[in-house]
This record gives sequence, C-alpha cells and structure tokens, in this order.
Amino acid sequence: MQNTRLGNKKKKKKIWLRLSLVIVFFLLIGGGLYFYNVYTNVASAVNKMNKPIHREVSKKREAKVEFEQKDPISILMVGVDEREGDGGRTDSMLVLTVNPENKTTKILSIARDTRTKLIYPDKPTKTKIDKINHAYAFGGIEMSIETVEHFLNIPIDYYVQVNMEGFKDIVDAVGGIDVDNQIAFELDGVYLKKGPQHLNGEKALQYARMRKADPKGDAGRQERQREVISKIIEQGKSIKTLTNYDNILGALENNIKTNLTLEDIIGIQKDYKPAADTIERIEIPGDGMLTNTGWFFFVSDETRQQLSDQLREQLGLPSQPVEKYNLGAQNKNDSSNNKNTTKKVETDQFIESDQK
Repeated sequence: MQNTRLGNKKKKKKIWLRLSLVIVFFLLIGGGLYFYNVYTNVASAVNKMNKPIHREVSKKREAKVEFEQKDPISILMVGVDEREGDGGRTDSMLVLTVNPENKTTKILSIARDTRTKLIYPDKPTKTKIDKINHAYAFGGIEMSIETVEHFLNIPIDYYVQVNMEGFKDIVDAVGGIDVDNQIAFELDGVYLKKGPQHLNGEKALQYARMRKADPKGDAGRQERQREVISKIIEQGKSIKTLTNYDNILGALENNIKTNLTLEDIIGIQKDYKPAADTIERIEIPGDGMLTNTGWFFFVSDETRQQLSDQLREQLGLPSQPVEKYNLGAQNKNDSSNNKNTTKKVETDQFIESDQK
C-alpha cells in the first residue's frame, strides 16, 4: 500500500515537473519577459512564432553568437500596432543587451518619435530621415532592425515582435492583471479610474497605450508597458496558469514573431538566466521638437555616441564612432539628465536620397 502511494507520488511529481518546465525565456519592456508553457506543445508553438530574417549574422558582427560560449547578445523587442487596412508601425521599441559573464542586462527604451535615418535593407545607399517607428511601416521588422543598428552602431542579433492588438489575448489568457493606476483617463471608449484595480486584456491594452493624458508623455507610457509585462510574468509563474496553458500557448503563438528557435530559447534559459538578476534601464535624453510636419524627438550625435559606447562595452565590442546625423537639434541635457525639453521649429525638411 505504501509502495503504491510512493509510486503515485512519483508519477505526480514527474507530471508536475513536465508541466512547470520553463520553455520560453525572453526579456521585454523594462522588467523582462518570461513565457512559461507546457513541454509537449511548446515545440509546435515556437515553430509558429519563429519567423527568420534574411541574414544570419549582423553586418556589425564578424561571426554569429554562440550560446555555449556565453557570448553577449542583443535583442530588439518591439510592440507593433497593426490594424486592418494599416501596414503598422512600432508602438514600443526596446534594445536588450545581455552579458552572461558579467551577469548584467541593459534595457534601452527608444521613443517612437525619435527622428533618425531609416535604413533600407535591400537598398543600403537609400536613406530617409523620419520617425524611427516608421521604419516598420516602410520595410517591416528587417528595416526596423537595420535602422536601430545604424542609430546605435551596435549589432542586433535577435528580435521579438509582439502584436499590440493581440496583446489583450495574452493578458486574458493569464487571467488579467492587477495594477495601481496613477492617472484616471479614457482611451478608445475604455475608462480607467485612478487607484488599484484588476484589468482584463482590453483595459490592460489601453493602460499600456495611453500617453497624451500622462504628464511624462512617452516615458510614462514606457513605464506602464514595463509594469504590464512584469504583471504578466507574475501571473505566468502562478500555479493556476498551468491549467490554462492551452489558451496561453494559443495567445503567444498568434501574437508573437521571433527569429529565435527553440534551441536558442533553451540556450538562453540555460546559460543567460543569471543576467536577469541585474537589470539596468536606460532612458534616452533628448529634445522634443514641434515642426511644421509634426512632433519629433531629437537625440544628439553626442548622446548617440555615449549610448553606443555603453552598449558596445556590454556586448564585449570595442568603441566605434557613430555616423553623424546632424539633424539640426542639439540635446542640451547630458547623459545624467533625463528631463526632456520641447521646442518649436518653424521649418522642417524630410530628407530622402539614393546616394551614388
């Protein structure tokens, strides 16, 4: 009788270990992102999420990173606002640099309205000056990757793309999240009161999107996006989500694209997890400028160089000079001052060229 009980306990333990196995490990929006799934279905889910890009190695690297060698890696995380009849644009953009030897992760938030040079992957001599989030609209994730690489002069090894419209499905799949809203607001017909409350997927999406009613603007929105992701992590770790793994897997595979393979994800989980213990969040200082063609966020070449040096050091790469953009705005804030200013520029000219 006792042996039977012990046998049943061992069986239950094996089942529990399979169900609680960490399958997908990513870092996303400020606090990091973990996807916990059931082992028997994860290969199929990751296969559906996997969307390779045309290149295998960044032009800014000599060789592909090796997880077994614990090479530092970089990941571009983007939230894409794709709606019917619209090609879409990135609603949020973060660059993660992970150094497993130093056990550190740096997360750089890039404002969606950052004015920069857009890089066309299939036409490297063609350039366009515009908002950085428009790169996705013109050339998809590959143009976004090339543009961020050029902006910071660092390699981007991997990407993770989340469909913001489907983001609500992920929140609903984990049973909603609890937040302490600091600003009462209404957005797209959804009203959120001030104070602690439980949010379903639709409310969580608007909570993560709102910026006009926030005194901090885009910086405030980035903070809420990081909060939402951290709450999803907490819910994903809870025991109750194990009984709902089918819905969670479905929400993930329908709304996430990445060039990471299952082997890559296992390698990250195995060798890079300690790097999540020390996370540094970096905000980019700059000037908000209202031009006759819209509002832009200008980042000086000096600031770009400082950011590049910091991230290249994190990736174990020597410092290199960034290309000077000279976009006509100089950031008066040094790297330690993150208070952005807003100015008015009477004239503005978009630049598009096909250099010989």
